[in-house]
Amino acid sequence: MSPGPARGRTRGQDGGSGRRNPVRQWQLVRAGADAVPPSTRRFMARARQRRMRAALPWAVAAGVLLLAGLVAWTVLGTGLFGVREVRVVGAKLVTPVQVREAAAVRDDAPLARVDLAATARRIRALAPVESATVERDWPGTLVIRVVERTPMAAVPQGDGFAVIDRTGVVFQTVPQPGPLPLIKVGQPAPDDPGTRAGLEVLAALSPRLRAQLVSVDVAGLARITVRLRQDRAVFWGDATRGADKSEVATALLGRKADTIDVSAPDVVTYR
Repeated sequence: MSPGPARGRTRGQDGGSGRRNPVRQWQLVRAGADAVPPSTRRFMARARQRRMRAALPWAVAAGVLLLAGLVAWTVLGTGLFGVREVRVVGAKLVTPVQVREAAAVRDDAPLARVDLAATARRIRALAPVESATVERDWPGTLVIRVVERTPMAAVPQGDGFAVIDRTGVVFQTVPQPGPLPLIKVGQPAPDDPGTRAGLEVLAALSPRLRAQLVSVDVAGLARITVRLRQDRAVFWGDATRGADKSEVATALLGRKADTIDVSAPDVVTYR
């Protein structure tokens, strides 16, 4: 009986010799530049350029935003550009110290964050100030330009005189009126009808009447009297038709009359 095929042969052995077959080992090797076709290299280079061109705007935008943020933080959030000086221009009736105190801007406050409109409003609260503007002068100066009220008349008040401007605002008290014309009215104020009437009459007077003026007495809205030198008086009535009344009164100054009534300028009386 012939022997059958051999059983239990070990895998990897060559027949019955008992020798093992060698195991294959794989290894990745980078191909040299010459191994990549030129067309592929050009394609890859163009792809890299496209990616760089697509990313460049984003990189620039990010850089700009970063720089803007840094500048904003420096200007708004630090004292590097803070208020070092508050310069006051045009102040005579008020002192620069009063203006700075009214402005209420703290030292080293970021100049860019100063509310210019609110600062100007605080300064205009000073009675002698008619208007004010506030400007930035980089890197660290706040410039305040003040326009003060123009005195138009003085109103006797107790032992002194209240100085009023063209709108009737009282902004100063002086012991003597000096060259200012007098308006005699109870309580001067912009919303006082008597004050407004007195100022209207004063504005209507001709230069000849102004040269002889002593005072404008407002006893009532229809009882206004213009008092002149040498105890002469022009009864004006109300403040209407000021130009006509001034023309008639000026024409009658040469007459020997102590009182001239121009309350009805079309029918004038004098005595």
